[in-house]
Amino acid sequence: MAEKNIEECQKSLDFVLGWFAKPIFIDGDYPQSMKHYLSLTLPEFTEAEKKLVRGTADFFALSFGATLSFHLVDSDMLFQQRESLNLRQLLYWINREYNTSQIFIVENSWFVSGNTKTDDSNYMNYLKNFIMDTLKAIRYDGVSVIGYTVWSLMDGFEWLRGYIRRGLFYVDFQSRDKKMILKSSGLFYQKLIEDNGFPPTPESQPFEGTFPCNFVWGITENFLQIDTTRTQFLDPNVYIWDVHQTKKLIKINGSGVLKRKPHCVDFSAVRFQVSLLQKMHITHFYFSLMWPLILPFGNETTVNQTLLFYYQCFVRELLRVNITPVVALWQPGTKNQGLPRSLASNGGWESHHTVEAFVAYSQFCFKNFGQHVKFWITMNEPNVKNLTYKAAHNLLKAHAKAWHLYDKKFRKTQKGKISIALHADWVEPACPFSKKDEEASRRVLEFDIGWLAEPIFGTGDYPEVMRQWLRQKNDLGFYNFQLPYFSAEEKNLIYGSFDFFALSHYTTILVNSEKEIPTKYDNLLDIQMLNDITWVKSPSRTPVVPWGLRKLLSWVKHKYGNIPIYIVASGIDDEQNESHDKLRIYYLENYINEALKAYTLDDVNLHGYFVYSFSDRGDSRSYGLYRYVINQYEAKPSLMYYRQIIDNNTLPGSGNQDRVCPKEALHCPECESLQPRKSLLAFISFILFAFIVTIFLIAYYSKKIEKRPKYHFPVACCLSPVLPGGVWK
Repeated sequence: MAEKNIEECQKSLDFVLGWFAKPIFIDGDYPQSMKHYLSLTLPEFTEAEKKLVRGTADFFALSFGATLSFHLVDSDMLFQQRESLNLRQLLYWINREYNTSQIFIVENSWFVSGNTKTDDSNYMNYLKNFIMDTLKAIRYDGVSVIGYTVWSLMDGFEWLRGYIRRGLFYVDFQSRDKKMILKSSGLFYQKLIEDNGFPPTPESQPFEGTFPCNFVWGITENFLQIDTTRTQFLDPNVYIWDVHQTKKLIKINGSGVLKRKPHCVDFSAVRFQVSLLQKMHITHFYFSLMWPLILPFGNETTVNQTLLFYYQCFVRELLRVNITPVVALWQPGTKNQGLPRSLASNGGWESHHTVEAFVAYSQFCFKNFGQHVKFWITMNEPNVKNLTYKAAHNLLKAHAKAWHLYDKKFRKTQKGKISIALHADWVEPACPFSKKDEEASRRVLEFDIGWLAEPIFGTGDYPEVMRQWLRQKNDLGFYNFQLPYFSAEEKNLIYGSFDFFALSHYTTILVNSEKEIPTKYDNLLDIQMLNDITWVKSPSRTPVVPWGLRKLLSWVKHKYGNIPIYIVASGIDDEQNESHDKLRIYYLENYINEALKAYTLDDVNLHGYFVYSFSDRGDSRSYGLYRYVINQYEAKPSLMYYRQIIDNNTLPGSGNQDRVCPKEALHCPECESLQPRKSLLAFISFILFAFIVTIFLIAYYSKKIEKRPKYHFPVACCLSPVLPGGVWK
């Protein structure tokens, strides 16, 4: 904050608090800023009056709440000021500014909607926030707060605010006897007084233990960063360099080099990306294929062979370093729903043609990648908010047909597994004392998760809660929701089309059945989504609620049976400019601990946990474990922390880190074809070795013979004259 702004803040506090607090708690006189700006209108204390006023308080009594002027003044006149809920900061400032020994909060509240009745979840969270701030000021800041008082006992007339409802008791103003009913906030405050604060809850306690040795540790990236630039010189022509005249390369017609098949080493980006993944020590990597890029027209009439080969190289390289590829065939995208343009422009998932095209595309992928990919996801997070009932109906049929296709034609030879991955955030009642909120939370879970999960993992049909609720809405005459029906054949097709339950989980939301804020009310589900203001939140305001993951896993187990579960995406965003992502480390520590509780204490059949995401590249929300800056990847501290978890199969600092899991041998699919030729290779190796030894011995002894000394003996010659005619005499 700029120094000028600090001075203005101090001046504002002087005019509000200092006006009375400084004469009583400091020196008996007004703040200097008031005397400077109000010199003609501000009275002066005599020395006797200063002595009289100073010290006339045994404690500092404070009233803290929303300012009435903020409600009345036009928003343009606020000059970007906003009301703050930070009571802790104010308590610390009062303690330092006025050197007070004791502070008593004699009134504290916040303005809420006048539509609130007995389930006032918002007001309950305000009180929780203020009381937590008070406790933090006492425990961490050394402020002596001796008491706390809530405003008010009951709903009443609040002057210019009218009949707003800030009471702990609801008052029916229309009834003759003005009957009072205890609100949720009153029940909360009553429990708080009984506990004298916020005692540790069972779900907030850390748990020590280890995951099994075969537990899957992965990382997730929505889509690969594709770079198909080749590292090799691909021009097949031969040239002459004219170094004397033109200085240019001159092509020689009729000649050329032999063409070779493309190799994976042509793509330098593949090995680089895999090397970054290898440094994480993960066992699995999850990503989605891009259907519109592989098959631009949605079918095999045109195939992007370069991209196809790139993907094949990528999964091979993953296996080379012992990382198992987990591949999704499709996931929703911002452009054309993640579909080829021809399909998106002709109805998208609301068209049956897209279903058949997806099945054909699935078969294409199984054929081209199935040799190396053994872990398939048909659709990644298809249960998006804007999904229509008809589109979801076709999505389910497309998934089921793809699953049965793999099961009948490819499972026996490829020996893989396949399922669907659903977005699954936990939904909690905003008011723990409200049955209506509890019913609302169950309803939202069925509409968000059960919508696609129940047909596959449950009964083969949509949740009965959905059908009944939409039927009730239609009966009102204002809606016409058409939730399709499955035929008996379609139910048999969809039901059981899974090998495991894959889910992505990020956060927890609260739902309230009361219509407190009409603009935020969901008229379809009759709920309002809230966030507890005391929860830790990310820069994008995503709440960090670890215990929600354990509740979700238990819910899945009890609803759909003890089937294998994979958490295929879980993560949080952070500040892009921060060098230390402390929030993500906190997130990983606590969410993985809740997963461990679910596995150990609740007997959830949990098989794996994947962190989202690999890097910040292409993701402005900064979920990555790698930061992408100036074309370079920088590992964040959270990456090192996650690697520790993987290496120890438990959380760092746990007492169970001594357990060592046997390391698996590197998997090499290409090496399997060499097994039948082992004896032949051994024989050839022996012959080659013998040949090399023979050559070495021949060379050695040849040199040794050449170095022996040479002896010369006298030679006797008998010479006779030669007669003419060339005859010896």
